[in-house]
Amino acid sequence: MNVIDHRARAPRSWDRRGLPGWAYHSDALLELEKEHVFLNHWQIACHVSDIPEPGHYLSFDLLGERALILRDGQGQIRAFHNICRHRGSRLVADERGKCRNALVCPFHGWVYNLDGTLRGAARPESFPDLDKVAFGLAPVEFEVWQGFVFIRFRPGPQPAVRELLAPFAEELAFYDMEAKVPAGEIWTQESPVNWKSVRDVDNEGYHVAMAHPALQDLYGSTYFDIPMKDGISSSHAVYNAHGGRRWSVRHYLKLAPEPTHLPDHLRKSWAYYGLFPNSVIAVTPQTIQFYQEFPLATNRSLLRGGVYRRREESRAERAARYLAFRIDRDTNAEDVQLTIWSNEAMLSKAFQGFYLSDLEYGVRAHHDHLRAALPVLEMENLPEGEDLAALNARLLAGRRTASS
Repeated sequence: MNVIDHRARAPRSWDRRGLPGWAYHSDALLELEKEHVFLNHWQIACHVSDIPEPGHYLSFDLLGERALILRDGQGQIRAFHNICRHRGSRLVADERGKCRNALVCPFHGWVYNLDGTLRGAARPESFPDLDKVAFGLAPVEFEVWQGFVFIRFRPGPQPAVRELLAPFAEELAFYDMEAKVPAGEIWTQESPVNWKSVRDVDNEGYHVAMAHPALQDLYGSTYFDIPMKDGISSSHAVYNAHGGRRWSVRHYLKLAPEPTHLPDHLRKSWAYYGLFPNSVIAVTPQTIQFYQEFPLATNRSLLRGGVYRRREESRAERAARYLAFRIDRDTNAEDVQLTIWSNEAMLSKAFQGFYLSDLEYGVRAHHDHLRAALPVLEMENLPEGEDLAALNARLLAGRRTASS
Protein backbone atom coordinates (compact mmCIF):
# COMPACT_ATOMS: atom_id res chain seq x y z
CA MET A 1 0.00 0.00 0.00
CA ASN A 2 1.43 3.35 -1.10
CA VAL A 3 0.83 5.41 2.05
CA ILE A 4 2.49 8.82 2.10
CA ASP A 5 4.69 8.93 5.18
CA HIS A 6 8.02 10.42 4.13
CA ARG A 7 9.24 13.62 5.80
CA ALA A 8 11.02 15.82 3.30
CA ARG A 9 13.97 17.88 4.43
CA ALA A 10 15.44 20.83 2.60
CA PRO A 11 19.07 20.46 1.56
CA ARG A 12 21.35 22.74 3.57
CA SER A 13 22.63 24.33 0.38
CA TRP A 14 19.25 25.39 -0.99
CA ASP A 15 18.50 29.03 -1.79
CA ARG A 16 16.62 30.55 1.13
CA ARG A 17 15.31 33.56 -0.76
CA GLY A 18 11.64 33.84 -1.56
CA LEU A 19 10.08 35.86 -4.34
CA PRO A 20 11.08 39.54 -4.48
CA GLY A 21 8.78 42.02 -2.77
CA TRP A 22 7.79 43.71 -6.04
CA ALA A 23 6.10 40.49 -7.16
CA TYR A 24 3.35 41.03 -4.58
CA HIS A 25 2.43 44.54 -5.74
CA SER A 26 2.89 44.57 -9.52
CA ASP A 27 -0.19 45.02 -11.70
CA ALA A 28 1.81 43.98 -14.78
CA LEU A 29 2.82 40.73 -13.11
CA LEU A 30 -0.79 39.99 -12.20
CA GLU A 31 -1.69 40.16 -15.88
CA LEU A 32 0.98 37.53 -16.59
CA GLU A 33 -0.22 35.39 -13.69
CA LYS A 34 -3.74 35.35 -15.11
CA GLU A 35 -2.62 33.72 -18.34
CA HIS A 36 0.39 31.66 -17.24
CA VAL A 37 -0.63 30.57 -13.73
CA PHE A 38 -4.41 30.56 -13.32
CA LEU A 39 -6.34 30.20 -16.57
CA ASN A 40 -4.07 27.47 -17.96
CA HIS A 41 -3.95 25.36 -14.77
CA TRP A 42 -6.59 23.10 -13.21
CA GLN A 43 -9.00 24.68 -10.74
CA ILE A 44 -11.51 22.99 -8.44
CA ALA A 45 -14.96 24.27 -9.39
CA CYS A 46 -17.12 22.18 -7.07
CA HIS A 47 -17.96 18.69 -5.83
CA VAL A 48 -20.33 16.42 -7.75
CA SER A 49 -22.81 16.63 -4.86
CA ASP A 50 -23.15 20.38 -5.40
CA ILE A 51 -25.07 19.54 -8.60
CA PRO A 52 -26.82 16.30 -7.58
CA GLU A 53 -29.65 16.00 -10.15
CA PRO A 54 -30.36 16.75 -13.82
CA GLY A 55 -30.84 20.47 -14.30
CA HIS A 56 -28.74 21.46 -11.28
CA TYR A 57 -26.05 23.96 -12.18
CA LEU A 58 -23.27 26.00 -10.59
CA SER A 59 -21.44 29.02 -11.99
CA PHE A 60 -17.72 29.63 -11.51
CA ASP A 61 -15.96 32.90 -12.39
CA LEU A 62 -12.21 33.34 -12.68
CA LEU A 63 -10.33 36.41 -13.89
CA GLY A 64 -12.74 37.47 -16.60
CA GLU A 65 -13.75 33.96 -17.61
CA ARG A 66 -16.96 32.38 -16.46
CA ALA A 67 -17.99 28.73 -16.48
CA LEU A 68 -21.25 26.88 -16.05
CA ILE A 69 -21.11 23.36 -14.58
CA LEU A 70 -24.32 21.33 -14.77
CA ARG A 71 -25.92 17.91 -14.99
CA ASP A 72 -27.64 17.17 -18.27
CA GLY A 73 -30.87 15.24 -18.73
CA GLN A 74 -29.04 11.90 -18.37
CA GLY A 75 -27.31 12.99 -15.17
CA GLN A 76 -23.91 13.49 -16.83
CA ILE A 77 -21.75 16.42 -15.73
CA ARG A 78 -20.93 19.00 -18.37
CA ALA A 79 -19.02 22.28 -18.34
CA PHE A 80 -19.55 25.25 -20.67
CA HIS A 81 -18.61 28.89 -20.91
CA ASN A 82 -21.40 30.84 -19.24
CA ILE A 83 -21.84 32.93 -22.38
CA CYS A 84 -24.86 33.10 -24.66
CA ARG A 85 -23.82 32.68 -28.30
CA HIS A 86 -26.02 35.59 -29.34
CA ARG A 87 -24.67 38.65 -27.52
CA GLY A 88 -22.46 37.19 -24.79
CA SER A 89 -24.86 37.62 -21.88
CA ARG A 90 -24.49 35.44 -18.84
CA LEU A 91 -26.76 32.49 -19.39
CA VAL A 92 -27.19 32.08 -15.63
CA ALA A 93 -26.62 34.89 -13.17
CA ASP A 94 -26.99 32.94 -9.93
CA GLU A 95 -24.13 31.10 -8.28
CA ARG A 96 -26.20 27.91 -8.30
CA GLY A 97 -29.69 26.75 -9.10
CA LYS A 98 -31.87 24.29 -11.00
CA CYS A 99 -33.65 24.53 -14.33
CA ARG A 100 -36.32 22.17 -15.65
CA ASN A 101 -34.98 20.96 -18.97
CA ALA A 102 -33.41 23.99 -20.67
CA LEU A 103 -31.36 27.12 -20.09
CA VAL A 104 -32.94 30.41 -21.18
CA CYS A 105 -30.82 33.51 -21.75
CA PRO A 106 -32.23 36.41 -19.70
CA PHE A 107 -31.24 38.97 -22.39
CA HIS A 108 -33.17 37.89 -25.51
CA GLY A 109 -34.53 34.48 -24.62
CA TRP A 110 -32.30 32.14 -26.61
CA VAL A 111 -32.88 28.60 -25.34
CA TYR A 112 -30.23 25.89 -24.88
CA ASN A 113 -30.64 22.21 -24.09
CA LEU A 114 -28.84 20.77 -21.08
CA ASP A 115 -26.32 19.12 -23.41
CA GLY A 116 -25.32 22.61 -24.59
CA THR A 117 -26.94 22.48 -28.02
CA LEU A 118 -29.06 25.39 -29.15
CA ARG A 119 -32.78 24.63 -28.92
CA GLY A 120 -33.83 27.83 -30.56
CA ALA A 121 -33.47 31.59 -30.85
CA ALA A 122 -36.21 34.04 -29.97
CA ARG A 123 -37.88 35.35 -33.12
CA PRO A 124 -36.14 32.71 -35.27
CA GLU A 125 -37.53 34.18 -38.47
CA SER A 126 -35.17 37.15 -37.98
CA PHE A 127 -32.09 34.89 -38.38
CA PRO A 128 -30.79 32.57 -41.05
CA ASP A 129 -31.02 28.88 -40.14
CA LEU A 130 -28.81 28.32 -37.07
CA ASP A 131 -26.90 25.07 -36.69
CA LYS A 132 -27.85 23.70 -33.27
CA VAL A 133 -24.34 22.42 -32.54
CA ALA A 134 -22.30 25.22 -34.10
CA PHE A 135 -24.35 27.76 -32.15
CA GLY A 136 -24.37 25.67 -28.99
CA LEU A 137 -22.60 26.61 -25.79
CA ALA A 138 -18.80 26.55 -25.98
CA PRO A 139 -17.39 23.71 -23.84
CA VAL A 140 -14.86 24.18 -21.05
CA GLU A 141 -12.26 21.47 -20.42
CA PHE A 142 -13.14 19.57 -17.27
CA GLU A 143 -12.38 16.36 -15.39
CA VAL A 144 -14.03 14.68 -12.42
CA TRP A 145 -11.57 13.11 -9.98
CA GLN A 146 -12.67 11.39 -6.76
CA GLY A 147 -15.80 13.52 -6.60
CA PHE A 148 -14.27 16.93 -7.34
CA VAL A 149 -14.93 18.74 -10.61
CA PHE A 150 -11.80 20.36 -12.05
CA ILE A 151 -11.91 22.83 -14.95
CA ARG A 152 -9.29 24.56 -17.08
CA PHE A 153 -10.06 27.59 -19.25
CA ARG A 154 -6.94 27.36 -21.43
CA PRO A 155 -4.78 24.45 -22.57
CA GLY A 156 -1.89 24.29 -20.15
CA PRO A 157 1.26 22.54 -18.98
CA GLN A 158 -0.39 20.21 -16.48
CA PRO A 159 -1.34 16.66 -17.51
CA ALA A 160 -4.79 15.19 -16.88
CA VAL A 161 -5.93 15.50 -13.28
CA ARG A 162 -5.88 11.72 -12.81
CA GLU A 163 -2.20 11.69 -13.81
CA LEU A 164 -1.28 14.77 -11.83
CA LEU A 165 -2.88 13.58 -8.59
CA ALA A 166 -2.07 9.89 -9.03
CA PRO A 167 0.36 9.88 -6.04
CA PHE A 168 -2.61 10.77 -3.77
CA ALA A 169 -5.18 8.46 -5.34
CA GLU A 170 -4.73 5.38 -3.18
CA GLU A 171 -4.70 7.24 0.12
CA LEU A 172 -7.65 9.50 -0.70
CA ALA A 173 -9.69 6.54 -1.98
CA PHE A 174 -10.16 5.48 1.65
CA TYR A 175 -12.35 8.57 2.19
CA ASP A 176 -14.87 7.59 -0.52
CA MET A 177 -14.90 11.25 -1.51
CA GLU A 178 -17.36 10.93 -4.37
CA ALA A 179 -20.08 9.70 -1.98
CA LYS A 180 -19.86 12.77 0.28
CA VAL A 181 -22.62 15.39 0.43
CA PRO A 182 -22.42 19.13 1.17
CA ALA A 183 -22.09 20.19 4.80
CA GLY A 184 -23.11 23.72 3.76
CA GLU A 185 -22.87 26.13 0.87
CA ILE A 186 -19.65 26.88 -1.00
CA TRP A 187 -18.24 29.83 0.93
CA THR A 188 -16.28 32.89 -0.20
CA GLN A 189 -14.39 35.59 1.67
CA GLU A 190 -12.38 38.56 0.46
CA SER A 191 -8.97 39.39 1.88
CA PRO A 192 -6.97 42.61 1.26
CA VAL A 193 -3.74 40.89 0.19
CA ASN A 194 -1.98 39.50 -2.86
CA TRP A 195 -2.95 35.89 -3.52
CA LYS A 196 0.65 34.70 -3.12
CA SER A 197 0.70 35.89 0.49
CA VAL A 198 -2.22 33.55 1.18
CA ARG A 199 -0.41 30.63 -0.43
CA ASP A 200 2.89 31.45 1.35
CA VAL A 201 1.23 31.04 4.74
CA ASP A 202 -0.54 27.84 3.76
CA ASN A 203 2.60 26.24 2.32
CA GLU A 204 4.48 25.86 5.60
CA GLY A 205 3.86 24.61 9.13
CA TYR A 206 6.75 26.48 10.75
CA HIS A 207 4.29 29.10 12.06
CA VAL A 208 1.77 26.64 13.55
CA ALA A 209 3.33 26.45 17.02
CA MET A 210 3.31 30.23 17.45
CA ALA A 211 0.34 31.44 15.40
CA HIS A 212 -2.25 28.65 15.64
CA PRO A 213 -2.85 27.61 19.26
CA ALA A 214 -5.80 25.37 18.39
CA LEU A 215 -3.90 23.43 15.72
CA GLN A 216 -0.86 23.20 17.97
CA ASP A 217 -3.08 21.81 20.71
CA LEU A 218 -4.71 19.35 18.30
CA TYR A 219 -1.67 17.90 16.57
CA GLY A 220 1.41 19.81 17.71
CA SER A 221 4.77 18.46 16.61
CA THR A 222 3.25 15.60 14.59
CA TYR A 223 2.63 18.01 11.69
CA PHE A 224 4.96 17.81 8.70
CA ASP A 225 5.04 19.03 5.09
CA ILE A 226 6.01 17.20 1.92
CA PRO A 227 7.01 20.12 -0.35
CA MET A 228 5.73 20.61 -3.85
CA LYS A 229 7.10 18.43 -6.62
CA ASP A 230 5.66 18.35 -10.13
CA GLY A 231 2.84 20.63 -9.01
CA ILE A 232 1.59 18.69 -5.98
CA SER A 233 2.37 18.77 -2.25
CA SER A 234 0.95 17.45 1.01
CA SER A 235 0.96 18.02 4.75
CA HIS A 236 0.07 15.50 7.45
CA ALA A 237 -0.63 15.35 11.19
CA VAL A 238 -2.25 13.09 13.79
CA TYR A 239 -3.99 14.00 17.03
CA ASN A 240 -1.73 15.02 19.88
CA ALA A 241 -2.09 12.52 22.72
CA HIS A 242 -1.68 15.40 25.19
CA GLY A 243 -4.08 17.77 23.43
CA GLY A 244 -7.16 19.33 24.98
CA ARG A 245 -6.12 22.60 26.57
CA ARG A 246 -8.49 24.55 24.32
CA TRP A 247 -12.28 24.09 24.49
CA SER A 248 -12.84 23.12 20.84
CA VAL A 249 -9.92 20.72 20.78
CA ARG A 250 -10.78 19.12 24.12
CA HIS A 251 -14.36 18.41 23.08
CA TYR A 252 -13.36 17.36 19.57
CA LEU A 253 -10.99 14.72 20.97
CA LYS A 254 -13.66 13.63 23.43
CA LEU A 255 -16.63 13.45 21.07
CA ALA A 256 -15.12 12.34 17.74
CA PRO A 257 -16.21 8.71 17.26
CA GLU A 258 -13.86 6.01 16.09
CA PRO A 259 -13.96 6.26 12.27
CA THR A 260 -14.15 2.54 11.56
CA HIS A 261 -14.63 3.24 7.84
CA LEU A 262 -10.97 4.33 7.69
CA PRO A 263 -7.81 2.21 8.07
CA ASP A 264 -5.90 2.56 11.34
CA HIS A 265 -3.27 4.98 10.05
CA LEU A 266 -5.95 7.53 9.03
CA ARG A 267 -8.30 7.33 12.00
CA LYS A 268 -6.64 10.23 13.81
CA SER A 269 -5.23 12.03 10.81
CA TRP A 270 -5.75 15.52 9.39
CA ALA A 271 -4.10 15.86 5.99
CA TYR A 272 -3.85 18.48 3.24
CA TYR A 273 -3.11 17.80 -0.46
CA GLY A 274 -1.99 20.78 -2.53
CA LEU A 275 -2.27 21.40 -6.27
CA PHE A 276 -0.34 24.18 -8.00
CA PRO A 277 -1.01 27.03 -8.14
CA ASN A 278 -3.65 27.59 -5.48
CA SER A 279 -5.87 24.62 -4.51
CA VAL A 280 -5.97 22.30 -1.50
CA ILE A 281 -8.04 19.20 -0.69
CA ALA A 282 -8.15 18.68 3.07
CA VAL A 283 -9.39 15.55 4.86
CA THR A 284 -10.28 14.65 8.43
CA PRO A 285 -12.07 11.51 9.67
CA GLN A 286 -15.36 13.47 9.55
CA THR A 287 -15.08 15.63 6.42
CA ILE A 288 -13.41 16.40 3.16
CA GLN A 289 -13.07 19.94 1.91
CA PHE A 290 -11.43 22.08 -0.74
CA TYR A 291 -10.17 25.62 -0.50
CA GLN A 292 -8.37 27.98 -2.84
CA GLU A 293 -7.62 31.66 -3.44
CA PHE A 294 -7.88 33.80 -6.56
CA PRO A 295 -6.62 37.31 -7.29
CA LEU A 296 -9.34 39.93 -7.65
CA ALA A 297 -6.71 42.65 -7.95
CA THR A 298 -3.02 42.97 -7.11
CA ASN A 299 -3.78 43.47 -3.41
CA ARG A 300 -7.18 41.79 -3.13
CA SER A 301 -7.95 38.07 -3.11
CA LEU A 302 -11.02 35.88 -2.99
CA LEU A 303 -10.87 32.90 -0.63
CA ARG A 304 -13.27 30.10 -1.62
CA GLY A 305 -14.05 26.59 -0.41
CA GLY A 306 -16.56 23.90 0.44
CA VAL A 307 -16.96 21.24 3.15
CA TYR A 308 -18.51 17.79 2.62
CA ARG A 309 -19.62 15.08 5.04
CA ARG A 310 -20.66 11.47 5.09
CA ARG A 311 -24.28 11.02 4.01
CA GLU A 312 -25.00 8.70 6.94
CA GLU A 313 -23.43 11.05 9.50
CA SER A 314 -24.14 10.23 13.16
CA ARG A 315 -24.91 12.77 15.87
CA ALA A 316 -21.40 12.32 17.29
CA GLU A 317 -19.83 12.87 13.86
CA ARG A 318 -21.94 16.00 13.40
CA ALA A 319 -20.74 17.35 16.76
CA ALA A 320 -17.11 16.56 15.89
CA ARG A 321 -17.54 18.23 12.51
CA TYR A 322 -18.84 21.39 14.20
CA LEU A 323 -15.87 21.44 16.57
CA ALA A 324 -13.45 20.93 13.68
CA PHE A 325 -15.17 23.85 11.94
CA ARG A 326 -14.46 26.04 15.00
CA ILE A 327 -10.80 25.07 14.88
CA ASP A 328 -10.62 25.82 11.14
CA ARG A 329 -12.50 29.12 11.58
CA ASP A 330 -10.03 30.37 14.18
CA THR A 331 -7.08 29.16 12.08
CA ASN A 332 -8.38 30.96 9.00
CA ALA A 333 -8.80 34.23 10.91
CA GLU A 334 -5.26 33.93 12.26
CA ASP A 335 -3.87 33.23 8.79
CA VAL A 336 -5.68 36.21 7.29
CA GLN A 337 -4.04 38.52 9.80
CA LEU A 338 -0.61 37.00 9.15
CA THR A 339 -1.00 37.53 5.40
CA ILE A 340 -1.97 41.17 5.92
CA TRP A 341 1.12 41.86 8.02
CA SER A 342 3.41 40.07 5.56
CA ASN A 343 1.88 41.67 2.48
CA GLU A 344 2.03 45.24 3.77
CA ALA A 345 5.67 44.84 4.84
CA MET A 346 6.71 44.36 1.22
CA LEU A 347 5.90 48.01 0.51
CA SER A 348 8.45 49.13 3.07
CA LYS A 349 11.93 50.18 1.98
CA ALA A 350 13.17 48.27 5.03
CA PHE A 351 11.92 44.95 3.60
CA GLN A 352 14.91 42.96 2.35
CA GLY A 353 13.16 39.81 1.22
CA PHE A 354 12.48 36.41 2.76
CA TYR A 355 15.08 34.26 4.48
CA LEU A 356 13.51 30.83 4.75
CA SER A 357 13.89 28.08 7.33
CA ASP A 358 14.39 24.43 6.39
CA LEU A 359 10.78 24.04 7.56
CA GLU A 360 9.66 26.54 4.90
CA TYR A 361 10.91 24.57 1.94
CA GLY A 362 7.29 24.31 0.78
CA VAL A 363 7.26 28.07 0.25
CA ARG A 364 10.43 27.88 -1.80
CA ALA A 365 9.07 24.95 -3.84
CA HIS A 366 5.92 26.91 -4.69
CA HIS A 367 8.02 29.95 -5.63
CA ASP A 368 10.18 27.74 -7.87
CA HIS A 369 7.05 26.58 -9.71
CA LEU A 370 6.05 30.22 -10.20
CA ARG A 371 9.55 31.07 -11.49
CA ALA A 372 9.29 28.18 -13.95
CA ALA A 373 6.10 29.69 -15.37
CA LEU A 374 7.26 33.31 -15.10
CA PRO A 375 11.05 33.72 -15.36
CA VAL A 376 10.75 37.48 -14.73
CA LEU A 377 10.37 36.47 -11.06
CA GLU A 378 14.10 35.69 -11.03
CA MET A 379 14.74 39.45 -11.10
CA GLU A 380 15.31 41.01 -7.69
CA ASN A 381 14.00 44.40 -8.80
CA LEU A 382 11.06 45.36 -10.98
CA PRO A 383 12.50 46.22 -14.40
CA GLU A 384 12.17 49.97 -15.02
CA GLY A 385 10.56 50.96 -18.30
CA GLU A 386 10.31 47.37 -19.53
CA ASP A 387 7.25 45.71 -21.01
CA LEU A 388 7.02 42.87 -18.47
CA ALA A 389 5.09 40.57 -20.80
CA ALA A 390 7.63 41.03 -23.61
CA LEU A 391 10.53 40.53 -21.20
CA ASN A 392 8.97 37.36 -19.82
CA ALA A 393 8.42 36.02 -23.35
CA ARG A 394 12.09 36.65 -24.20
CA LEU A 395 13.25 34.92 -21.03
CA LEU A 396 11.02 31.93 -21.74
CA ALA A 397 12.34 31.72 -25.30
CA GLY A 398 15.92 31.91 -24.03
CA ARG A 399 15.25 29.14 -21.53
CA ARG A 400 13.83 26.90 -24.27
CA THR A 401 16.83 27.61 -26.50
CA ALA A 402 19.25 26.78 -23.70
CA SER A 403 17.52 23.49 -22.95
CA SER A 404 17.32 22.34 -26.59
